[in-house]
Amino acid sequence: MSYVTTNDGVEIYYKDWGPKDGKVIYFHHGWPLSSDDWDAQMLFFVNKGFRVVAHDRRGHGRSSQVSDGHDMDHYADDVAAVVKHLGVEGAMHVGHSTGGGEVVRYIARHGEDKVSKAVLISAVPPIMVKTETNPQGLDKSVFDGMQAQLAANRSQFYYDVPAGPFYGFNRDGAQPSQAVIYNWWRQGMMGCAKAHYDGIVAFSQTDFTDDLKGISIPVLVIHGDDDQVVPYDDSGKLSASLVKNGKLHTYQGAPHGIPTTHAEKVNKDLLDFINS
Repeated sequence: MSYVTTNDGVEIYYKDWGPKDGKVIYFHHGWPLSSDDWDAQMLFFVNKGFRVVAHDRRGHGRSSQVSDGHDMDHYADDVAAVVKHLGVEGAMHVGHSTGGGEVVRYIARHGEDKVSKAVLISAVPPIMVKTETNPQGLDKSVFDGMQAQLAANRSQFYYDVPAGPFYGFNRDGAQPSQAVIYNWWRQGMMGCAKAHYDGIVAFSQTDFTDDLKGISIPVLVIHGDDDQVVPYDDSGKLSASLVKNGKLHTYQGAPHGIPTTHAEKVNKDLLDFINS
């Protein structure tokens, strides 16, 4: 397997598929998953001649289960280590959920000259938790509750999330896929409980507002308006308005996990955007 060792000694697992001279798309996964969550996108694009890259965030998937550094700054710096190692500056970076926050913070910390375009899918920016400056956000008790459920029975929690709100399987008329649910559970249980526990704070309480305002490269924001995990109005719609060159694609009635539930549409939109 392929790893990069960061400056603080963390081994970051990555995938690098396709021709080395191909146009590069770099994928960033959501909490508490792994690069495997991008299978539908990575297979689609590598078969079209693109070079596709994705890593497992520290404490997730096959990367080191370290105790510290589970915050957006470390996440962004880990991305920079992979980018430097592979020499894939200038890639289009695509982030889902927490991965969208990772993309935004990577651009803010390491410069948008290293990124050609960015795509935020069901992404957590600008900020999820309710604060004085973000009164429409979710109460901190929501995220405290997530941490409590993780600590009490992580395995059950990691079944309930995909079986319910993540893919919209709790909606009337939905047809839950046990294979999709178990794949989410599998990815989550591969990772480190401590990393996932701390990661809840990272994705919910990090404020990306200034980061977004500083981005001038083209940004595509894709968000379902029935997202029960990351609210559409407070995240997707708002993020698209904060960047200088943003475009919003709203998926009507779509849930949070649209790279899986709407893979064909997501792939088409990504292909159109990278070729535009």
